[in-house]
Amino acid sequence: MNEKISGKTALQIVVAVLAATPVLVGLEGILSGPKFLHETAPWPVDLDSHFRFLSGFFLAIGLAWYSCIPRIEAKTERFRLLAACTFTGGLARLVSLFLSGAPSLGHLAGLCVELLAVPALVWWQGRVANKAAWSGRLTGA
Repeated sequence: MNEKISGKTALQIVVAVLAATPVLVGLEGILSGPKFLHETAPWPVDLDSHFRFLSGFFLAIGLAWYSCIPRIEAKTERFRLLAACTFTGGLARLVSLFLSGAPSLGHLAGLCVELLAVPALVWWQGRVANKAAWSGRLTGA
């Protein structure tokens, strides 16, 4: 059986896969602190606290992306807010790249997702939402 996956389902799958990164990285950062980035202790307590706080934020953003998956066509406001948060994080990462140099490959991949893939996802979600709205008008739903 060769069934075509709908645009909505494909978007849900892509968001589920991409949201795994902030969830898993956030959890690891909370549990390991700066050691997660292969830093050797001791590091300042304030750095540890800030790193774990930001890791918690990363976890929350990832979980919030997952909350968009059911009825993704109806979650435009939340989707765009999360995208704006993620994109802003990417801009901050870009500032670091210019001021401090190139980070590891994982962080460069994150930068690409944040600044390139996330805007593409916003566009895609908008198309899915518009199609659902148009379809609802036709069926009277």
